[in-house]
Amino acid sequence: MNTSRRNPHRSRLRTAAASAAAVALAATGLATLPSSASAAADGIVVQYRTSASGASADQSEPWLKVRNAGSTSVPLSSVKVRYYFKADSPSAAYRFACSWAVKGCANITGTFGTLANPTATADRYLEIGFTAGAGSLAPGADTGDMQLRFHQSSWASLVQSDDYSFGPDRTAYGDWSKVTAHVNGATVWGEAPGGNGPTDPPDPTDPPTDPPGDAPTLFDDFTYSSHTDPKIGANGWSVRSNSGGPGVPGATWAPENVTFASQSGNSVMNLETSTAGTGASTKHTEILTKSMKFKNGTYASRVKFSDAPRSGPDGDRIVQTFFTINDLKAPMADDYAEYDFEYLPNGGWGEPANILYTTSWETYRPDPWEAVNAHSEVRASYAGWHDLVVTIDDNEITYYVDGQHFGTHGAAYLPERPMSINFNQWLIDLEGQPSTTPRAYDQQVDYVLHVKDQVLTPSQVNAMVGAYRSAGTSFEDTVPGS
Repeated sequence: MNTSRRNPHRSRLRTAAASAAAVALAATGLATLPSSASAAADGIVVQYRTSASGASADQSEPWLKVRNAGSTSVPLSSVKVRYYFKADSPSAAYRFACSWAVKGCANITGTFGTLANPTATADRYLEIGFTAGAGSLAPGADTGDMQLRFHQSSWASLVQSDDYSFGPDRTAYGDWSKVTAHVNGATVWGEAPGGNGPTDPPDPTDPPTDPPGDAPTLFDDFTYSSHTDPKIGANGWSVRSNSGGPGVPGATWAPENVTFASQSGNSVMNLETSTAGTGASTKHTEILTKSMKFKNGTYASRVKFSDAPRSGPDGDRIVQTFFTINDLKAPMADDYAEYDFEYLPNGGWGEPANILYTTSWETYRPDPWEAVNAHSEVRASYAGWHDLVVTIDDNEITYYVDGQHFGTHGAAYLPERPMSINFNQWLIDLEGQPSTTPRAYDQQVDYVLHVKDQVLTPSQVNAMVGAYRSAGTSFEDTVPGS
């Protein structure tokens, strides 16, 4: 199957809408977590110090420790820590880095978000998370040093003196309530800036109810040996090799660049996209279900996005995705459907820097270009592992990132026909990095889940995936054919 991903995608549509919608979408892109907790109910305490104490600096350096003061072990993969700050300008973009950590920088993630209710001292936050490789915190244990930093993408000087979480006199570790901690979405330590407190109704990270157990389901842990493993086809997947779009003209789709390896006890699929600056040297990657049999219900995956190439010079306008799609039978056909998570670490489609889109498509015409879609976006780094969930019922399409609401699109964009499930990584063009030095980018996928005709919360998704793994089930497909 040749998926119909478009090179110009939505740039013309966005030209008309961007000035009115971009600020609003960025401000509401991520729902807030509950704002405060007194003594940590789960025993989690955050300690903070700074190694860059000036009112302004080339980069902010919040060094953190997470301590378990409770009586039970806490998996670090369930913990998120937020450091709140004021952006230096509305359009400022930031990059996260880990200089050193006892737990290993490879096991620490950093992403940026936008507060729904900005204050005088905070409109953004840096959220620190942990991979499964970070392990658990036993009672009384802490993570040890996490020497973290972030800076403007332009490396312009940033002002810290007006940042909510900044403590200029904190040159030694101590408990710090202006940094919040969250366990499975519930705030257990600290207090967020005013106006970013609990919302009603409860958000989807409230304690999960047991997920329904009787719905047709697809689950795949991607436990395969290579792209030639016969189980891939037997389990309903196709590793793309046919030519065509989207992306760089003349590029090929390389099945051999879809590989599998074990990480922290789970099998992980890697999509590698590479180029040496020409169409002929460019290799895209994609894997998709052979059957278009998926429509309403819940779709979920854990995906690792990357901001930089694994090797070679950075700067290519690359797209890293998880999406569902069916075929466009005619220009502007009203039974077309597509629902996207698309991460652009180096920008593209008129965007100058990293941005994450969720887009729901009604239809489009490729020539002359015309699109009917709805989209939400956040202009921030999403490097690292993320839990992606999209639900489709009879009224709307709702997207979640890491358990938090990202966007909702209305009934006009609901699917009329079933779709395939796809992951791909591809280059929009070769204009972002003109070098002919070879470079390669990775996108990794931990699992995929679809539950037919049932809307699950992100917490229920996590419970289902945990149940499959506890049972040792690496694959199940009970979704009937279309």
